[in-house]
Amino acid sequence: MTTNHRIALIPGDGIGAEVLPPAQQVLDVLGRRHGFSLSYTSYDWSCERYLREGAMMPADGIDQLRDKDAILLGAVGYPGVPDHVSLWGLLIPIRRSFRQYVNLRPIRVFEGIDSPVRGARPGDVDLVVVRENTEGEYSEIGGRLNQGTSEELAVQEAVFTRAGVTRIADFAFSLAARRRGKLTSATKSNGIIHTMPFWDELIAERAAGHPGVTWDQEHIDALAAKFVLDPARFDVVVASNLFGDILSDLASAVAGSIGIAPSANLNPERDFPSMFEPVHGSAPDIAGRGIANPLGAIWSAALMLDHLGHHAAAGDITDAIASVLAKSDTRTRDLGGTATTAEFTDKLIELL
Repeated sequence: MTTNHRIALIPGDGIGAEVLPPAQQVLDVLGRRHGFSLSYTSYDWSCERYLREGAMMPADGIDQLRDKDAILLGAVGYPGVPDHVSLWGLLIPIRRSFRQYVNLRPIRVFEGIDSPVRGARPGDVDLVVVRENTEGEYSEIGGRLNQGTSEELAVQEAVFTRAGVTRIADFAFSLAARRRGKLTSATKSNGIIHTMPFWDELIAERAAGHPGVTWDQEHIDALAAKFVLDPARFDVVVASNLFGDILSDLASAVAGSIGIAPSANLNPERDFPSMFEPVHGSAPDIAGRGIANPLGAIWSAALMLDHLGHHAAAGDITDAIASVLAKSDTRTRDLGGTATTAEFTDKLIELL
């Protein structure tokens, strides 16, 4: 029997609507090859909807997604709509309502891509940033006082819980055990006096349950420098919400283009749907021109297939990505070529 998966599509804004169709094309090819099918439901939740109706998604939006097997998202953000409105009106409610506490961001330097970092060679750089995705520095606790006066102030509280830190630590250590057995924890306990020592203590506590993993910790400022100076040394990096967000974008740039980078917002227990999205954002400067790099969305689709249990199909996608970059001179403009989104997708599917 053919397994069918119900997929929610949220194209969103800008190039989001341009990169999801290539991901769908690739998914459908793999479904026919590996004997599964995907049924798609598309939602127009976006900044355009916000400007038209005053909300990024309807009041029952979370309930509309609840019965889906996974969510594939394009990008969110548009000039004229503040970023905190678009983020807190769509992405963060989905992540938190569905307990997607793992943000997974793999980074590779592929053959055929010139990294701007001299020491980042193809085959050597292959790491994963595991970012805590539902608490930490991105909390809703805080406020502003005396607005518009000379005494105006803003307070933002970071929230770190034992449950939140231990579950992301356990996920990261387990992932490292399945990879090369190395983990690095990002911290800043020399300057942040309460939350970061707490983070360090819990990472060390959970490490005791994973004796096969070698681990260390690095202060975030030094770690950012080492991502540039020696990215090949890293395997799995676990970090808080803010640190993981910044590190993964930096690592994507080290890999040659943020247009390649995928991400997965995972509920590992599978009680709720997980969400998959490219890292690159809505890129309004190139939206509508048909030149966006679809690889971030396509690789995100591979992460989705892996999460849904189709590991061979996911591997076919990453192999095809490696092939199109190593064996073809077809490139989108962010990679130094002239190919359109459609031309690049056609080439990848040809190799697939």
